[in-house]
Amino acid sequence: MLARAPHGVNISGWLSLESWVTPSLFADSGALDEVSLVGALGPEAYGLAVLKHRAAFIGADDFVQIAARGFNAVRLPVPWYAFGDLGPAPGPYVGCVDYVDRAFDWAEEVGLKILVLLDVSPGPTGSGLMIKGSDDFATYREDLLDVVAALAKRYAYRDGFYGIEVANNPVVQQRRGLTLSDGIPAHMLRNYYRSAYEAVREVAGDDPIVVIPEAGMGRVIASFMAQRRYHNVMVDCHILHHVARVDSTGPMGVRSLIADSNERIRMARRSGHPVLVGEWSGSLPYADSVMTPEGRIAMERVFISEQLAAYRSCDGWFFQTWKTEAHPAGWDARVALGTFERRMLA
Repeated sequence: MLARAPHGVNISGWLSLESWVTPSLFADSGALDEVSLVGALGPEAYGLAVLKHRAAFIGADDFVQIAARGFNAVRLPVPWYAFGDLGPAPGPYVGCVDYVDRAFDWAEEVGLKILVLLDVSPGPTGSGLMIKGSDDFATYREDLLDVVAALAKRYAYRDGFYGIEVANNPVVQQRRGLTLSDGIPAHMLRNYYRSAYEAVREVAGDDPIVVIPEAGMGRVIASFMAQRRYHNVMVDCHILHHVARVDSTGPMGVRSLIADSNERIRMARRSGHPVLVGEWSGSLPYADSVMTPEGRIAMERVFISEQLAAYRSCDGWFFQTWKTEAHPAGWDARVALGTFERRMLA
């Protein structure tokens, strides 16, 4: 366990592919996601491209730099197909558990902890299991629990293991008049959270942190996962403002966004569990043309400073993300947080 709250970075786009992180991997194919990339390249060319990407994009030097910047943890998205042909629903996707092993080696060498995030998209049928609805999720629920348990068992006694987050970005189904939106019925997601918690505890004991996404359920989590029964649980509240409808050209807009951040944290705290901000960035909503690039960079620095102050009330946070190819100032931690003193990140 960490002696202090985890303050770290996501390592996105490495094991789970993200076109916004590494656009060059997708550019020639015209694909925007991994499912489309397989279709565009074919399984063999896709496999070769993924292996080359994983070998080059992140290495031991990145973990050294992360620790040197004052971070103490990383949040590592690991795809549900991490075990490849040894895991559930073998298909065209390339396993990566050997790279997860390397990440633990690199992290432990420099004193970093790893929060493993089970990335459930793309799903075995091509859709996001936590987004599209109950049919796919019900079919593969037990497979996902098997992967959660296998990851927890594999890393339970590694010094670098902080815990496991049991899903990424689940969407809860909502009733809108006579129709139901895409998403997972709330009762199915609640049951999955409880089952995933039990799966981790069975193979890894009580010490690892089990993280559950808030998913708009902050006010009811306490009723189905009460703290007296579920120990070492954290609730993940993502706070990303880049699509907000706010004028970000001045301090009033920044204050409005920070107020929204504080409200989201307050709602997540109604769960009764410690709150983790699993993803946040320095990216402001797009402003009109009156803001110069230099002015935007300066305002984003103010925005980041205000967020760091707001998140002191949380039990941990992870900036989105450590590295990108295009180095966008609001998203690449090497740029966005590069000029901040270590004490501000601790």
